[in-house]
Amino acid sequence: MAEVLLYHHIQGLTDGVRAFADELRQAGHTVHTPDLFGGRTFDSIEEGFGFARETGFDAIRERGAAAADDLGPALVYAGFSFGVTIAQRLAQTRPGARGALLIYSCLPVTEFGEAWPGGVPVQIHGKEGDEFFDEDLPAARALADSAAEAELFLYPGDQHLFADSSLDGYDAVAAALLMQRVQAFLAAV
Repeated sequence: MAEVLLYHHIQGLTDGVRAFADELRQAGHTVHTPDLFGGRTFDSIEEGFGFARETGFDAIRERGAAAADDLGPALVYAGFSFGVTIAQRLAQTRPGARGALLIYSCLPVTEFGEAWPGGVPVQIHGKEGDEFFDEDLPAARALADSAAEAELFLYPGDQHLFADSSLDGYDAVAAALLMQRVQAFLAAV
């Protein structure tokens, strides 16, 4: 079983993020879900961005990186949207990473190094018509094309946070398929 460090999206550690983590735990994985917003959640992406802007994006990202310091090196780093900025950085820069799950977002690999690290499998998930993921799609495709153990999964629709069961944009069919693919990934790392 895998040990996963899962970072929440810009609306916070919502009940839907907790439910996703709980489903992984029920499958036997150890899942850590640091709350980078100190218990606050937001009704919209815009409100979450306002909070993050006021708090400081870099300060929040550093909190996320510090959460990894107390854990062993053999982690799968996972992130939802904003959380991908932390998960991807750690997967690319921390020795011993077992894998990465980049959900709703993907940064250019060059943000954190010259290439994706060998031996670190990665899955990228996003909706085809999601205005936020559309911005990241070129980076996601480049990563999938350049790394031997990279998979890119596109889902129909335009909802951004589609696997968060506590939000209006929840897509049960796409979320179930995402979970199936994540479970297969975690079983293989």
